[in-house]
Amino acid sequence: MQKMTTIETVYRSYCDSPLGELEITANENAITAVLFVGSWKQKEYQPERKPESPEKSELISQCIKELREYFDGKRQTFEVPFEHNGTAFQLKVWEKLFEIPFGQTISYQELSRRIGNEKAIRAVGTTNGSNKIGIIVPCHRVIGKNGTLVGYGGDLWRKKWLLEHEQNVLGTNLTLF
Repeated sequence: MQKMTTIETVYRSYCDSPLGELEITANENAITAVLFVGSWKQKEYQPERKPESPEKSELISQCIKELREYFDGKRQTFEVPFEHNGTAFQLKVWEKLFEIPFGQTISYQELSRRIGNEKAIRAVGTTNGSNKIGIIVPCHRVIGKNGTLVGYGGDLWRKKWLLEHEQNVLGTNLTLF
């Protein structure tokens, strides 16, 4: 008996942001990636810019609209559906990121505590760094134990910008080392 496989439709589009161009991908049901074009992590995933899909995705249009609202200081949470592919551990870590309020930060050690395994700090850091849905899944809100900016797939200058942006929207100051 021959095995039938279905091919999933993948949509891809790009949008400008204050942090440079963003690549957004989606399937029929959800956003699957928001990556910074030209960041070291993006180059790791994809060395060259891929063409946009000829078909338009309403999900990507919604995502772009919500991202623009975020950058304009009018949105603190996202409603566009998204989906991660990962292990149960990775999904648990990414889920905990949503408990970090807009404009606040926690350490990698604290994130490890929140998933119930403080000794998993390295695995938590690796998982945080492998988040492909930047900004929407707020991995930029995790910093070093002593308040330093460490580890961000979109490059540290973007992490700093995102944290400062959120502080500006809230009208508060965050001391970054």
